[in-house]
Amino acid sequence: MNKKREGGYLISQIHQLSGRIFSKKLKDYQIDINHAQGRIIFALWKKDQIPIMCLAEETSLSKSTLTTMLERLEKTGHIICKQSEIDKRITLVCLTQKSSSLRNDYQKISSDMTDLFYKGFVDDEIAQFESSLKKILQNLKQKVNSI
Repeated sequence: MNKKREGGYLISQIHQLSGRIFSKKLKDYQIDINHAQGRIIFALWKKDQIPIMCLAEETSLSKSTLTTMLERLEKTGHIICKQSEIDKRITLVCLTQKSSSLRNDYQKISSDMTDLFYKGFVDDEIAQFESSLKKILQNLKQKVNSI
């Protein structure tokens, strides 16, 4: 017998609600990016000046979606896209001082969100939950790569 599973539905709701809360916190801190753009900036804080294709992999965004978001971030002064000096076919995405200056406030918001996510959890539950999420993510990445 095949039980009805709600994992995907629950993840979708969590994504929607956490995005709303995160966006509100960004607004409270007067950070002029949305939560989706924040994912891009966050990836660039980990490694700046990376090719668009690497950034697409890191953020799990399609190249076309990412390109549109990068155009907006560039217009608002958060990033600069420039040609690689080594290979002119490669476009590198680079942070500006404007985005670098947001890092402390953004990390505070991320910490607040993590506290909210894990409220009432013990360490073993968090470890098991994150292990399960990593398995789901891996399954989805394998499927996307085969399409």
